Amino acid sequence: MEQYLEQFYRTHKYLVEHVQSHVRRQLMDEIDWNDRLIGIKGCRGVGKTTFLLDYAKEHFGTDRSCLYINLNQLYFTKNSLVDFAREFCKEGGRTLLLDQVFKSPDWSQELRAIYDTCPELHLVFSGSSVMRLKEENPYLGEIVKSYNLRGFSFREFLNLMSGHNFRSYTLDDILHHHEEIATSILSEVKPSDYFQDYIHHGFYPFFLEKRNFSENLLKTMNMMIEVDVLVIKQIDLKYLSKIRLLLYLIGHDAPCVPNISQLSNEIEISRATVMNYIKYLKDARLIDTVYQVGESFPKKPSKIYLHNTNLMYVLQDKLKIDRQALRETFFHNTTHRDNKVNQGKKDRQFMLNEHMTFQICGPAMSGKNNPDFWYVLDIPGIGRGNMIPLWLFGFLY
Repeated sequence: MEQYLEQFYRTHKYLVEHVQSHVRRQLMDEIDWNDRLIGIKGCRGVGKTTFLLDYAKEHFGTDRSCLYINLNQLYFTKNSLVDFAREFCKEGGRTLLLDQVFKSPDWSQELRAIYDTCPELHLVFSGSSVMRLKEENPYLGEIVKSYNLRGFSFREFLNLMSGHNFRSYTLDDILHHHEEIATSILSEVKPSDYFQDYIHHGFYPFFLEKRNFSENLLKTMNMMIEVDVLVIKQIDLKYLSKIRLLLYLIGHDAPCVPNISQLSNEIEISRATVMNYIKYLKDARLIDTVYQVGESFPKKPSKIYLHNTNLMYVLQDKLKIDRQALRETFFHNTTHRDNKVNQGKKDRQFMLNEHMTFQICGPAMSGKNNPDFWYVLDIPGIGRGNMIPLWLFGFLY
């Protein structure tokens, strides 16, 4: 094992020295790194591997007390992760970073065994957004601290592309100080110069790679279904085509009010199975479901959105994508991270945290101004009163 440990150290050193850190993710400062078992969840393509390597580089450099390993390594098909971790501890290791941990069939039991027998070791692992670490895992539920790494926010994208370092704001900040905040940002950069690029390709960090973004995203979407949904949820391969068809039918019309009976007939599966598949696609961060206040799964959602606007340009006709659909999808994606988001009483409305109504508008508000509403306007500049520019909600993280 000592020989293999040295190989892993050499790989770790190379990866840490060559990691491309385009932007420092805010999650880095939100995690309590003193916890002994930390899970970093996220959908494919959002940069979980880079995040782990950034952490190693920032806190340890190439110090041998920290080691990054990818469970894709065939070494772990025959050798125990538990034995490896114990040997790592004997050699002075104190922080073990485990990427794609679900590749090990007994990963949760192994992590629990390491946690119980190596009290001096800190474990940080990455996994799919489909994994239910607390709700459905009897081995780790009581001891793991789980965090979600999302795709780039508009703020992170803007910082990267413009060279600025704007901070994030809370929802309360934006609601009550949006004029001051927007004025400060606009004094340094015009967000509207970057907003459409973000809507098209800014959510997934791999837009920086020298490959066709749409083809890369399509490949990533298929991997989400084939691995994150089928493998982790242990669904038979013969149902793959039905799940892909469901995503196509929903994605083509999203945002949409789902007709579960019609979807059931078209895909030739039961209504209950349609609902389960919708939940799996939501867990994989391909779609998002919105309910009326007081309702939740397994009830039919009031509306289904694609998880982010980038997906719309893969699943829909690029020349016919509805601007209002883009606005609503962007708003939902950026607000539901830290807020409970429900369907409002009328179209174009969202209810946040069960007491605040937001109406998503074009460049101008239509109708009479309701002082109890917040109006989100698709404008390049500064809002006023209860009218807030859409782009500013991209600064929530």
